[in-house]
Amino acid sequence: MQEPGRPRIESHRDLVAWQKAMDLAVETYRISRQFPKAEVYRLTAQITRAVASIPANIAEGRARSTRREYSYFLSIAKGSLMEVDTFLLLAIRLEYLNDEDAAIALGLVTELSKMITSLRSRLDGGNRP
Repeated sequence: MQEPGRPRIESHRDLVAWQKAMDLAVETYRISRQFPKAEVYRLTAQITRAVASIPANIAEGRARSTRREYSYFLSIAKGSLMEVDTFLLLAIRLEYLNDEDAAIALGLVTELSKMITSLRSRLDGGNRP
């Protein structure tokens, strides 16, 4: 049943979490261009793989037939999100990025983490810590 005041979700593209995950992916790809060329097969490859999997897993979960499967894929997306967070913080520590360069991406990580947690909680009937 559609909740009053909420837009109808026709596909994964209508999910704000998916849209924010796409924004994070674009921003992460943009800032990872600043990493040294020596990192192209190391940190750059890791962070771009992880960030691309976030919206992909949200989309795949949305396409599944049960709430349990959907929640499972959101769990995978959340894990990839935490990988991205870690890689961004590592890039700052390695001085590949400064705090200002990473601020937008880190803000999206925080926002998206809350969204995924909330969405999983709704899918699981509020049984999520």
